[in-house]
Amino acid sequence: MSEVEKLRQRIALECQAMHRLMYDFAAVSRHEIIAHHYDAIGAYQNQLELLVGNVEASLITAETYIKAIEAPSIQP
Repeated sequence: MSEVEKLRQRIALECQAMHRLMYDFAAVSRHEIIAHHYDAIGAYQNQLELLVGNVEASLITAETYIKAIEAPSIQP
């Protein structure tokens, strides 16, 4: 698995976790936990930028987010 694909998978897992926290457990989720996942996604996007450039990293992150919140679960 390429480094880009590994980062894409990590972004997807963070997106799914953040989405579940925001919508499935909204009554008990703390802002700090959601912010942690958001920050992790940003860090992975920064790593992607070093590999594929800013524009491509942004596209990968956005596409991965959309796919991740539509998928029931991604297993590592």
